[in-house]
Amino acid sequence: MARSPLPPLLYADTGSSADQLYFSRVEVHDPFIAFGVGSRRLTVQSALEFSRVNKARTFDEVLRLEEWRARAENRWPGRRVGPAEIIAELAHAYRVKGFRVSDDFPASLYIKLNNLGVRLELAGGELFPEREIKSAAEAAAIREGNRLSAVGYTVAEKILRQSKIRGRSLLYQGKPLTSERLRFAIESAILEQGGNAGGSTIVAGGDQACDPHQRGFGPLRPHELIILDIFPRVTKTGYFGDMTRTFLRGRASDAQKKLVAAVRAAQLAALKLIRADIDGRTVHQAVVASFDAAGFKTERTAKGSVGFFHGTGHGLGLAVHEMPRMSPILSMPLKKGAVVTVEPGLYYPGLGGARIEDVVQVTARAPKMLSSYHYNWEL
Repeated sequence: MARSPLPPLLYADTGSSADQLYFSRVEVHDPFIAFGVGSRRLTVQSALEFSRVNKARTFDEVLRLEEWRARAENRWPGRRVGPAEIIAELAHAYRVKGFRVSDDFPASLYIKLNNLGVRLELAGGELFPEREIKSAAEAAAIREGNRLSAVGYTVAEKILRQSKIRGRSLLYQGKPLTSERLRFAIESAILEQGGNAGGSTIVAGGDQACDPHQRGFGPLRPHELIILDIFPRVTKTGYFGDMTRTFLRGRASDAQKKLVAAVRAAQLAALKLIRADIDGRTVHQAVVASFDAAGFKTERTAKGSVGFFHGTGHGLGLAVHEMPRMSPILSMPLKKGAVVTVEPGLYYPGLGGARIEDVVQVTARAPKMLSSYHYNWEL
Protein backbone atom coordinates (compact mmCIF):
# COMPACT_ATOMS: atom_id res chain seq x y z
CA MET A 1 0.00 0.00 0.00
CA ALA A 2 1.48 3.34 -1.07
CA ARG A 3 1.81 5.92 1.67
CA SER A 4 -0.50 8.93 1.43
CA PRO A 5 1.25 12.10 0.20
CA LEU A 6 -0.51 14.06 2.93
CA PRO A 7 1.70 15.31 5.79
CA PRO A 8 1.38 13.67 9.22
CA LEU A 9 -0.76 15.00 12.05
CA LEU A 10 -0.36 13.78 15.61
CA TYR A 11 -2.22 14.54 18.82
CA ALA A 12 -0.76 12.50 21.66
CA ASP A 13 1.82 12.60 24.43
CA THR A 14 5.26 11.10 23.94
CA GLY A 15 4.87 8.64 26.79
CA SER A 16 1.99 6.74 25.22
CA SER A 17 2.76 7.32 21.53
CA ALA A 18 5.98 6.01 20.00
CA ASP A 19 5.04 7.83 16.78
CA GLN A 20 4.83 11.14 18.62
CA LEU A 21 8.21 10.58 20.26
CA TYR A 22 9.73 9.56 16.91
CA PHE A 23 8.37 12.66 15.19
CA SER A 24 9.04 15.11 18.03
CA ARG A 25 12.27 13.81 19.61
CA VAL A 26 11.46 15.67 22.81
CA GLU A 27 9.39 14.45 25.74
CA VAL A 28 6.08 16.15 26.47
CA HIS A 29 3.82 14.49 29.01
CA ASP A 30 0.42 15.85 27.89
CA PRO A 31 -1.18 15.39 24.45
CA PHE A 32 -0.08 18.07 21.98
CA ILE A 33 -0.40 18.95 18.32
CA ALA A 34 2.46 18.14 15.95
CA PHE A 35 2.23 18.17 12.17
CA GLY A 36 4.12 18.41 8.93
CA VAL A 37 4.09 21.07 6.23
CA GLY A 38 6.13 19.84 3.30
CA SER A 39 9.44 18.71 4.78
CA ARG A 40 9.04 20.93 7.86
CA ARG A 41 7.91 19.77 11.29
CA LEU A 42 5.82 22.04 13.48
CA THR A 43 4.24 21.81 16.92
CA VAL A 44 1.88 23.83 19.08
CA GLN A 45 2.91 24.15 22.73
CA SER A 46 1.45 25.83 25.80
CA ALA A 47 3.38 28.43 27.79
CA LEU A 48 4.30 25.62 30.19
CA GLU A 49 6.23 23.71 27.52
CA PHE A 50 7.04 26.34 24.88
CA SER A 51 10.49 27.38 26.07
CA ARG A 52 11.74 23.84 26.77
CA VAL A 53 10.51 22.43 23.46
CA ASN A 54 11.88 25.43 21.57
CA LYS A 55 15.31 24.98 23.17
CA ALA A 56 15.36 21.30 22.16
CA ARG A 57 15.52 22.41 18.49
CA THR A 58 13.85 19.23 17.25
CA PHE A 59 11.07 21.13 15.43
CA ASP A 60 11.44 23.60 12.59
CA GLU A 61 8.87 25.83 14.25
CA VAL A 62 7.28 25.89 17.70
CA LEU A 63 3.96 27.76 17.81
CA ARG A 64 2.28 29.23 20.85
CA LEU A 65 -0.92 27.45 21.87
CA GLU A 66 -2.44 30.59 23.40
CA GLU A 67 -2.04 32.53 20.14
CA TRP A 68 -3.62 29.83 18.00
CA ARG A 69 -6.47 29.29 20.45
CA ALA A 70 -7.24 33.01 20.20
CA ARG A 71 -7.21 32.80 16.40
CA ALA A 72 -9.61 29.87 16.48
CA GLU A 73 -11.90 31.73 18.90
CA ASN A 74 -12.00 34.65 16.47
CA ARG A 75 -12.98 32.31 13.63
CA TRP A 76 -15.69 30.59 15.70
CA PRO A 77 -16.94 33.23 18.17
CA GLY A 78 -18.95 31.82 21.04
CA ARG A 79 -17.76 28.29 20.34
CA ARG A 80 -15.82 26.27 22.88
CA VAL A 81 -12.42 25.89 21.21
CA GLY A 82 -10.39 22.71 21.58
CA PRO A 83 -7.71 20.81 19.62
CA ALA A 84 -10.00 20.26 16.61
CA GLU A 85 -10.65 23.97 16.07
CA ILE A 86 -6.98 24.83 16.55
CA ILE A 87 -5.92 22.17 14.02
CA ALA A 88 -8.53 23.43 11.55
CA GLU A 89 -7.17 26.97 11.94
CA LEU A 90 -3.62 25.69 11.42
CA ALA A 91 -4.64 23.80 8.26
CA HIS A 92 -6.26 26.97 6.90
CA ALA A 93 -3.32 29.22 7.78
CA TYR A 94 -0.67 26.87 6.38
CA ARG A 95 -2.81 25.91 3.35
CA VAL A 96 -2.58 22.23 4.14
CA LYS A 97 -5.01 20.19 2.02
CA GLY A 98 -5.27 17.44 4.60
CA PHE A 99 -3.36 15.22 6.98
CA ARG A 100 -2.28 11.59 7.31
CA VAL A 101 -3.11 10.18 10.75
CA SER A 102 -2.36 6.94 12.58
CA ASP A 103 -4.90 4.16 12.78
CA ASP A 104 -5.22 4.81 16.54
CA PHE A 105 -5.79 8.56 16.14
CA PRO A 106 -8.38 9.76 18.72
CA ALA A 107 -11.81 8.93 17.28
CA SER A 108 -13.61 11.95 18.73
CA LEU A 109 -10.96 14.30 17.34
CA TYR A 110 -11.17 12.58 13.94
CA ILE A 111 -14.95 13.14 13.82
CA LYS A 112 -14.71 16.78 14.92
CA LEU A 113 -12.05 17.52 12.30
CA ASN A 114 -14.16 15.91 9.59
CA ASN A 115 -17.10 18.06 10.67
CA LEU A 116 -14.85 21.11 10.39
CA GLY A 117 -13.93 20.17 6.83
CA VAL A 118 -10.38 19.02 7.52
CA ARG A 119 -9.47 16.10 5.27
CA LEU A 120 -7.92 13.15 7.09
CA GLU A 121 -6.58 9.86 5.73
CA LEU A 122 -5.83 6.88 7.93
CA ALA A 123 -2.32 5.52 7.45
CA GLY A 124 -3.73 2.01 6.98
CA GLY A 125 -0.63 0.59 8.67
CA GLU A 126 2.36 2.34 10.15
CA LEU A 127 2.23 6.14 10.23
CA PHE A 128 6.02 6.20 9.83
CA PRO A 129 7.10 2.99 8.06
CA GLU A 130 10.67 4.28 8.17
CA ARG A 131 10.69 3.56 11.92
CA GLU A 132 11.30 -0.08 10.98
CA ILE A 133 14.86 0.71 9.82
CA LYS A 134 17.14 1.72 12.67
CA SER A 135 20.07 4.09 12.30
CA ALA A 136 23.40 3.44 13.99
CA ALA A 137 22.36 5.83 16.77
CA GLU A 138 19.06 4.00 17.25
CA ALA A 139 20.80 0.62 17.32
CA ALA A 140 23.17 2.00 19.97
CA ALA A 141 20.19 3.19 22.02
CA ILE A 142 18.63 -0.28 21.84
CA ARG A 143 21.94 -1.85 22.80
CA GLU A 144 21.94 0.41 25.86
CA GLY A 145 18.44 -0.83 26.68
CA ASN A 146 19.76 -4.37 26.59
CA ARG A 147 22.71 -3.39 28.76
CA LEU A 148 20.12 -2.37 31.32
CA SER A 149 18.41 -5.73 30.86
CA ALA A 150 21.74 -7.40 31.59
CA VAL A 151 22.07 -5.28 34.74
CA GLY A 152 18.78 -6.78 35.83
CA TYR A 153 19.94 -10.32 35.09
CA THR A 154 23.14 -9.79 37.04
CA VAL A 155 21.15 -8.77 40.11
CA ALA A 156 18.61 -11.57 39.68
CA GLU A 157 21.26 -14.24 39.23
CA LYS A 158 23.14 -13.05 42.31
CA ILE A 159 19.98 -13.21 44.43
CA LEU A 160 19.01 -16.63 43.12
CA ARG A 161 22.50 -18.00 43.75
CA GLN A 162 22.48 -16.61 47.30
CA SER A 163 19.02 -17.95 48.09
CA LYS A 164 18.84 -20.97 50.39
CA ILE A 165 16.86 -24.08 49.53
CA ARG A 166 14.62 -25.11 52.40
CA GLY A 167 12.26 -27.86 51.32
CA ARG A 168 9.95 -26.35 48.70
CA SER A 169 11.01 -22.80 49.55
CA LEU A 170 13.73 -20.42 48.48
CA LEU A 171 14.86 -18.14 51.28
CA TYR A 172 16.74 -14.93 50.62
CA GLN A 173 18.01 -12.95 53.61
CA GLY A 174 15.85 -15.13 55.81
CA LYS A 175 12.58 -14.48 53.98
CA PRO A 176 10.78 -16.34 51.16
CA LEU A 177 11.98 -15.21 47.76
CA THR A 178 8.94 -14.14 45.75
CA SER A 179 8.43 -12.93 42.21
CA GLU A 180 7.61 -9.52 43.65
CA ARG A 181 10.85 -9.26 45.65
CA LEU A 182 13.00 -10.33 42.71
CA ARG A 183 11.16 -7.98 40.34
CA PHE A 184 11.69 -5.06 42.72
CA ALA A 185 15.43 -5.79 42.96
CA ILE A 186 15.76 -6.05 39.17
CA GLU A 187 13.85 -2.86 38.46
CA SER A 188 15.56 -0.88 41.24
CA ALA A 189 18.97 -1.69 39.74
CA ILE A 190 17.76 -0.66 36.28
CA LEU A 191 16.30 2.60 37.60
CA GLU A 192 19.61 3.42 39.27
CA GLN A 193 21.41 2.96 35.94
CA GLY A 194 19.11 5.19 33.88
CA GLY A 195 16.24 2.96 32.81
CA ASN A 196 12.64 2.31 33.68
CA ALA A 197 11.06 -1.14 33.64
CA GLY A 198 7.70 0.18 34.78
CA GLY A 199 6.77 -2.73 37.03
CA SER A 200 6.24 -4.96 33.99
CA THR A 201 9.25 -7.28 34.31
CA ILE A 202 8.22 -10.92 34.05
CA VAL A 203 9.43 -13.12 36.91
CA ALA A 204 7.34 -16.27 36.55
CA GLY A 205 8.19 -19.66 37.96
CA GLY A 206 6.72 -23.13 37.57
CA ASP A 207 3.38 -23.35 35.79
CA GLN A 208 2.95 -19.55 35.95
CA ALA A 209 5.62 -19.35 33.27
CA CYS A 210 3.42 -21.41 30.93
CA ASP A 211 1.40 -18.24 30.35
CA PRO A 212 4.04 -16.23 28.45
CA HIS A 213 2.83 -12.78 29.57
CA GLN A 214 2.15 -13.72 33.19
CA ARG A 215 4.27 -11.31 35.27
CA GLY A 216 4.53 -13.79 38.13
CA PHE A 217 3.47 -13.60 41.75
CA GLY A 218 4.08 -15.34 45.05
CA PRO A 219 6.92 -17.60 46.19
CA LEU A 220 9.53 -18.87 43.76
CA ARG A 221 10.33 -22.56 44.21
CA PRO A 222 13.61 -24.49 44.03
CA HIS A 223 14.13 -26.94 41.19
CA GLU A 224 11.53 -25.11 39.03
CA LEU A 225 12.17 -23.20 35.82
CA ILE A 226 11.85 -19.43 36.21
CA ILE A 227 11.36 -17.19 33.18
CA LEU A 228 12.72 -13.66 33.50
CA ASP A 229 11.74 -11.28 30.69
CA ILE A 230 13.26 -7.82 31.20
CA PHE A 231 12.36 -5.03 28.77
CA PRO A 232 13.40 -1.65 30.19
CA ARG A 233 13.09 1.72 28.49
CA VAL A 234 16.15 3.97 28.45
CA THR A 235 15.07 7.17 30.17
CA LYS A 236 17.31 9.43 28.09
CA THR A 237 16.28 8.18 24.63
CA GLY A 238 12.98 6.33 25.01
CA TYR A 239 14.31 3.20 23.29
CA PHE A 240 13.69 -0.24 24.74
CA GLY A 241 15.79 -3.27 25.46
CA ASP A 242 14.15 -6.71 25.55
CA MET A 243 15.84 -9.88 26.74
CA THR A 244 14.62 -13.13 28.27
CA ARG A 245 16.53 -15.79 30.17
CA THR A 246 15.35 -18.91 31.98
CA PHE A 247 16.88 -19.86 35.34
CA LEU A 248 16.52 -22.65 37.86
CA ARG A 249 17.82 -22.57 41.42
CA GLY A 250 18.62 -26.10 42.51
CA ARG A 251 18.89 -29.25 40.47
CA ALA A 252 17.29 -29.57 37.04
CA SER A 253 15.63 -32.79 35.91
CA ASP A 254 16.54 -34.45 32.63
CA ALA A 255 13.20 -33.30 31.19
CA GLN A 256 13.91 -29.68 32.15
CA LYS A 257 17.39 -29.90 30.64
CA LYS A 258 15.96 -31.25 27.41
CA LEU A 259 13.37 -28.45 27.31
CA VAL A 260 15.89 -25.63 27.76
CA ALA A 261 18.32 -27.20 25.29
CA ALA A 262 15.54 -27.40 22.68
CA VAL A 263 14.72 -23.71 23.14
CA ARG A 264 18.34 -22.66 22.74
CA ALA A 265 18.74 -24.89 19.66
CA ALA A 266 15.63 -23.33 18.11
CA GLN A 267 16.96 -19.84 18.78
CA LEU A 268 20.27 -20.71 17.12
CA ALA A 269 18.36 -22.11 14.11
CA ALA A 270 16.52 -18.80 13.78
CA LEU A 271 19.67 -16.72 14.16
CA LYS A 272 21.36 -18.76 11.45
CA LEU A 273 18.64 -17.77 8.96
CA ILE A 274 18.10 -14.11 9.77
CA ARG A 275 19.38 -11.80 7.06
CA ALA A 276 18.01 -9.08 4.80
CA ASP A 277 15.05 -10.10 2.59
CA ILE A 278 14.29 -13.42 4.27
CA ASP A 279 10.62 -13.81 5.12
CA GLY A 280 9.99 -13.61 8.87
CA ARG A 281 7.50 -16.44 8.46
CA THR A 282 10.29 -18.64 7.10
CA VAL A 283 12.35 -17.98 10.23
CA HIS A 284 9.36 -18.86 12.39
CA GLN A 285 8.78 -22.09 10.48
CA ALA A 286 12.42 -23.08 11.12
CA VAL A 287 11.83 -22.69 14.85
CA VAL A 288 8.70 -24.85 14.66
CA ALA A 289 10.61 -27.48 12.68
CA SER A 290 13.41 -27.46 15.27
CA PHE A 291 10.93 -28.08 18.09
CA ASP A 292 9.15 -30.81 16.14
CA ALA A 293 12.44 -32.58 15.45
CA ALA A 294 13.27 -32.47 19.16
CA GLY A 295 9.92 -34.06 19.99
CA PHE A 296 8.19 -30.97 21.39
CA LYS A 297 4.77 -30.71 19.81
CA THR A 298 2.37 -27.81 20.01
CA GLU A 299 -1.26 -28.57 20.87
CA ARG A 300 -4.41 -26.60 21.53
CA THR A 301 -6.28 -28.03 24.50
CA ALA A 302 -9.47 -27.11 26.35
CA LYS A 303 -7.33 -25.49 29.05
CA GLY A 304 -5.13 -23.57 26.62
CA SER A 305 -2.18 -24.14 24.33
CA VAL A 306 1.00 -26.05 25.12
CA GLY A 307 4.31 -26.15 23.26
CA PHE A 308 5.28 -23.16 21.11
CA PHE A 309 2.29 -20.93 20.45
CA HIS A 310 3.59 -17.39 19.96
CA GLY A 311 5.65 -15.64 17.31
CA THR A 312 9.41 -16.02 17.05
CA GLY A 313 10.09 -12.31 17.28
CA HIS A 314 9.02 -8.71 16.78
CA GLY A 315 10.50 -5.35 16.01
CA LEU A 316 11.94 -3.30 18.86
CA GLY A 317 12.58 0.41 19.18
CA LEU A 318 10.58 3.26 20.68
CA ALA A 319 7.86 0.67 21.32
CA VAL A 320 8.52 -2.72 22.86
CA HIS A 321 6.43 -4.34 20.11
CA GLU A 322 6.62 -2.85 16.62
CA MET A 323 7.19 -3.90 13.02
CA PRO A 324 8.38 -6.25 11.65
CA ARG A 325 7.06 -9.60 12.88
CA MET A 326 8.32 -13.16 12.63
CA SER A 327 5.16 -15.21 13.02
CA PRO A 328 3.09 -17.92 11.32
CA ILE A 329 0.46 -15.41 10.19
CA LEU A 330 2.21 -12.63 8.31
CA SER A 331 4.52 -12.89 5.32
CA MET A 332 6.96 -10.10 6.10
CA PRO A 333 10.45 -9.92 4.55
CA LEU A 334 13.05 -8.59 6.97
CA LYS A 335 14.70 -5.37 5.83
CA LYS A 336 18.34 -4.49 6.23
CA GLY A 337 18.65 -2.35 9.34
CA ALA A 338 15.54 -3.67 11.06
CA VAL A 339 15.92 -4.65 14.72
CA VAL A 340 14.08 -7.76 15.91
CA THR A 341 13.85 -9.97 18.95
CA VAL A 342 14.45 -13.72 18.61
CA GLU A 343 12.51 -15.45 21.38
CA PRO A 344 11.37 -19.04 20.94
CA GLY A 345 9.79 -20.70 23.95
CA LEU A 346 8.21 -23.93 25.13
CA TYR A 347 5.46 -24.20 27.75
CA TYR A 348 4.15 -27.40 29.35
CA PRO A 349 2.22 -27.21 32.65
CA GLY A 350 3.67 -29.71 35.08
CA LEU A 351 7.12 -29.34 33.51
CA GLY A 352 7.29 -25.57 33.25
CA GLY A 353 8.21 -22.98 30.67
CA ALA A 354 11.45 -21.88 29.04
CA ARG A 355 12.11 -18.90 26.79
CA ILE A 356 15.36 -17.35 25.58
CA GLU A 357 15.32 -13.95 23.89
CA ASP A 358 17.98 -11.82 22.29
CA VAL A 359 17.91 -8.77 20.02
CA VAL A 360 19.62 -8.48 16.64
CA GLN A 361 19.89 -6.00 13.81
CA VAL A 362 19.32 -7.43 10.34
CA THR A 363 22.22 -7.16 7.90
CA ALA A 364 22.95 -8.59 4.45
CA ARG A 365 24.72 -11.48 6.19
CA ALA A 366 24.79 -12.65 9.80
CA PRO A 367 22.67 -10.55 12.16
CA LYS A 368 24.38 -8.10 14.49
CA MET A 369 23.82 -8.92 18.15
CA LEU A 370 22.46 -6.02 20.21
CA SER A 371 22.11 -7.98 23.45
CA SER A 372 24.52 -9.93 25.58
CA TYR A 373 24.15 -12.15 28.62
CA HIS A 374 25.27 -15.70 29.21
CA TYR A 375 23.03 -18.77 28.85
CA ASN A 376 24.07 -20.65 32.00
CA TRP A 377 20.72 -21.30 33.60
CA GLU A 378 21.10 -23.99 36.28
CA LEU A 379 22.20 -22.19 39.45
